[in-house]
Amino acid sequence: MLISPAFAQTAAAGGGDAMAMLQQFGPLALIFVVFYMLLIRPQQKRMKEHKAKLEAIRRGDQVLTGGGIIGTVIKVEDDKVIVDLADNVRVTVLRATITDVLTKTQPVKGGKDEGDTDKAEDGKAGGLKGLLSKK
Repeated sequence: MLISPAFAQTAAAGGGDAMAMLQQFGPLALIFVVFYMLLIRPQQKRMKEHKAKLEAIRRGDQVLTGGGIIGTVIKVEDDKVIVDLADNVRVTVLRATITDVLTKTQPVKGGKDEGDTDKAEDGKAGGLKGLLSKK
């Protein structure tokens, strides 16, 4: 005989499987809960805040792009934003590449749509030059 009687007796005992499984998977479940609370949930919250910030972009906001370029929003389209970097330098930027909104403008009281272009851009009352000179 190659199998000892003591080993055969312990192999036949099969009670308590549910408790053993709970003891094995309990620490794994606890680790998952800790990871969710410390890593996954805060990241999802940051993503929601960033998405809301991008959806709220309007003309006059100062934005930071993914490439590190800071500019002022001139026109907002569906998925594109036209950003003024300097005098006579305008670039079209995808909304998704904007990493932060540095300064927010106050809503226009006249009910003007945020996607409208600035009608007084040539320096007349208001316009981009008027907006920048009010700082």
